[in-house]
Amino acid sequence: MSLISLLLQNVYDNVYVRQMKSNYSEPKIYTGGVQISNWSKLSKLEQKNALKKDWYLYYSYRDLKTLKLVRQAPIKGGANRYKTKRDRYKFLQVLQRNLSVMLQSGFNPYEYNSEIESSFFGNTKIKSTVREEVIAEKAEEKGTTIEDAFILGLSIKKKVLAESSYPKFKSKVNQFKRWLVQQDIKLSDDIKIISKKTVINYLNNVLLSSSSRNRNNSRTDINSLFQLLEDNDIISENFVRSINVLKTEPKRNKTYTPDLEVALFKHLKDNDPILYLFVQFISYNFLRPIEICRLKVKDIDVKDKKIYLKAKNKLVKTKIIPDILIKELPNLEGVQPEMWLFTPSMIGAEWTSKENNKRDYFTKQFKKVKDKFNLGIDYGLYSFRHTFITKLYRDFRKNLTPFEAKSKLKEITGHSTMEALEAYLRDIDGELPEDYSKHLRH
Repeated sequence: MSLISLLLQNVYDNVYVRQMKSNYSEPKIYTGGVQISNWSKLSKLEQKNALKKDWYLYYSYRDLKTLKLVRQAPIKGGANRYKTKRDRYKFLQVLQRNLSVMLQSGFNPYEYNSEIESSFFGNTKIKSTVREEVIAEKAEEKGTTIEDAFILGLSIKKKVLAESSYPKFKSKVNQFKRWLVQQDIKLSDDIKIISKKTVINYLNNVLLSSSSRNRNNSRTDINSLFQLLEDNDIISENFVRSINVLKTEPKRNKTYTPDLEVALFKHLKDNDPILYLFVQFISYNFLRPIEICRLKVKDIDVKDKKIYLKAKNKLVKTKIIPDILIKELPNLEGVQPEMWLFTPSMIGAEWTSKENNKRDYFTKQFKKVKDKFNLGIDYGLYSFRHTFITKLYRDFRKNLTPFEAKSKLKEITGHSTMEALEAYLRDIDGELPEDYSKHLRH
């Protein structure tokens, strides 16, 4: 690599800028004879042919004798060792920016000599930094190991995922890592050794040993990891997103019959008041169990009949509390606002446990009720949500058109779109036709 290329890669933005634009043209990037803005519109062959050509930086500088701008020697700086458009263009953009800084600082290619190096790197601190960057560049050329890439991915995801989501993500990633080791792939190998075929083989293994749903969940988490690695320039392309998603049969808890609903409510009220109130939050406010577990006393505004709900993405949603639920709430006056609303022993108390563990506690408590009523795996806490949404919709339909009823229901359930609500109602058989016997008579 030429000395000027080395200078370009390590020049700093904090040099003193002097306006010399009249003596040079702004550096430009040659991209194989194609417009980079049209890259996505090019055919694969056109892209391949463009990458076969040398890409470089070019500019002109004024000859002091003729006073004309003269094209200078092209600067490649090792850019063409990068095989993808993204990496090559990004590298040249760095050189372009740095050359612009050098020109603004008085760099003259006609007077270039060893003093240039001294002017840019004479400071001991800068020399030390340059050496560190050269070492970092060599490390980058060697690539990032699988181990380091996974550690980076997990550390970033831990910061951005909800407390309830990260453990699942971490588990899927670690399962994939263990499988790689079983395939004699070393964690000290470059992350780029993992190909699309590698991931497909793993997903096929998950499918054969479990289910299509689990396979799809694994694909989702690996795709999320590799997208993060692409975003952080660890890999050039996230090929996992092009791997297909298999069709699965959605699992839905069944709705309760009217008689069973009444029996369950009576049993809960008589035997487990805390779980009874928990179920009422599901039934009357249509909250999910994990959402209820996030509630603190301060999130319940009885006077204004509002509930402030922390969603999965950490945003706060506001919902009304219907009178039917307001009447069931205990007196929360005097309870510390930071206390958790639901705990195993009482309403409004300390509970040091993770969200998932809290949800699992109430799921296990309800399992005892299911066993008493001989209910199978098709029934659960979610069944109350389905039951009461169905009940509400059918009551709306007595006086409203289907569209009007769904529009009103959508505001209550919190579905993001009408299509999502309609799909939900189809899944739980929320909308049934009227008796059509008269059309079948002879």
